[in-house]
Amino acid sequence: MPLSPFELEIFQNVLSSIAEEMGVVLIRAGFSPNIKERRDLSCAIFKASGEMIAQAAHIPVHLGSMSFAVKAIIGEPDIAEGDVFILNDPFRGGTHLPDVTCIAPVFAGGRLEFFVATRAHHADMGGLTPGSMPLSTTIHEEGTLIPPSRLYRKGRLNKKLFESILSSTRDPEEREGDLRAQTGSLELGLRRLRDVIAKYSLKKIREAGDELLGYSEKMMREVIRNIPDGVYKFEDVLDDDGTGTRNIPVRVAVTIKGEKAVVDFRGTSGKVRGCLNTPLSVTTAATVYVFQCLAPEGMPLNSGPLRVIEIKAEEGSLLNARFPAAVVGGNVETSQRVVDVVFGALSKAVPRRTPAASAGTMSNTTFGGVNPGTGRKFAYYETIAGGMGGRFGKDGVSAVQTHMTNTLNTPIEAIERELPVMIDSYSIREGSGGRGRFKGGDGIVRKYRFLTDATVSLITERRRHAPYGIEGGRNGKRGSNTLSRKGRAAVLPPKSTFTVRRGDVLEIRTPGGGGWGKPKTHDR
Repeated sequence: MPLSPFELEIFQNVLSSIAEEMGVVLIRAGFSPNIKERRDLSCAIFKASGEMIAQAAHIPVHLGSMSFAVKAIIGEPDIAEGDVFILNDPFRGGTHLPDVTCIAPVFAGGRLEFFVATRAHHADMGGLTPGSMPLSTTIHEEGTLIPPSRLYRKGRLNKKLFESILSSTRDPEEREGDLRAQTGSLELGLRRLRDVIAKYSLKKIREAGDELLGYSEKMMREVIRNIPDGVYKFEDVLDDDGTGTRNIPVRVAVTIKGEKAVVDFRGTSGKVRGCLNTPLSVTTAATVYVFQCLAPEGMPLNSGPLRVIEIKAEEGSLLNARFPAAVVGGNVETSQRVVDVVFGALSKAVPRRTPAASAGTMSNTTFGGVNPGTGRKFAYYETIAGGMGGRFGKDGVSAVQTHMTNTLNTPIEAIERELPVMIDSYSIREGSGGRGRFKGGDGIVRKYRFLTDATVSLITERRRHAPYGIEGGRNGKRGSNTLSRKGRAAVLPPKSTFTVRRGDVLEIRTPGGGGWGKPKTHDR
């Protein structure tokens, strides 16, 4: 007998609250500012088949792709109680190497029934530059690649693997703390899920998982049914890949027929030499995210919508990368452009339900060196917020992380406490949002003054091509990156790696969002 609507709501909240509590444990136990301040992490629960049945409200690019990671370990032999798997391989369920996924099986009645999983962005995983976000041309330059591996076997730590991972990073103490925080969050998830099974019965939790997936599928079918049938096309470009290739096209044709959607990226650029190639897991996460944005607020967030959305991307292309392509920027930058083109296509069908382009970049800023106060190596990574696109009925929000990132802005106090850096300026970039009937949100100005020599890597977008407006709205302003030394300022390219000296100031100006609808006369 199917669950009643009341039971479905109860179990949706019960299961998602477990994932939320896992996230709280990870945040409180984490060592790095990236985890405990920015909260660049995600937690979720999966069926034994690998379908996600519940998640916390964490990072869209993580959550939409984590089922690929769980499915990558399902085929491992002799999965047992007490095992914990670890991976970051982008070609086997990961996204990019700094995102490390830990997965634990949940047994009930002697059978494997569920998985709990957590993914966290680690501030350094080795590679060419501190922070593991280099302008790479191959995956081997990006850091330590971890295929699906047992970190724990029946409760016993694989010390050789653990120490191998730690020794490949620039701050092994911080990495150890963050990894132990991840496994601690899994322990909490296992305990809570077992408690729920004991309280309601395994049969009931199985039914709840199946019906939540079915309910989300049903709701997504209704979302798609309310989009007029047709083929909707859109094209945008990425600024460059960091190795000289500019204006990289991302193309999509969205076919709506009845209650199903086909999202076809064929015709998008082939593999590029630089780091913007993207695993299919990330392309999938970005695509599904867009359709979830069109759904009613109460839709359970799980793998159900994937049952009615077909995604096509040529194998070996920019959006379906194959080993050993460089991918570290695909997860953070190309994913944002995927969102832009899918929203752009759907705006031709349902403009009042789709926003103008948001900042379209995570403005990834990574730096590291030796902390003169401690004598230890440090590595730091953050994304910087921008402007949200305007949408029918509302202006875009200013200075907010948009779309595929859902992290917090790192507080000035946290940066200055942990790192040899001063923040000279942190403010809203007034007037950077595009004009429109509903204007785009403004971006941010962030200035770092370095108190020691350091290596800096920037992977940013929308520095050459502005976020688009729709329905007559104006484009948002492009971003810019500038380095000042002894009073002289130099504009930096969108992707760059360079050395800073003590006293240098790096200024990041992030893009504003596009406007929605024609501006009023006095705004022109």
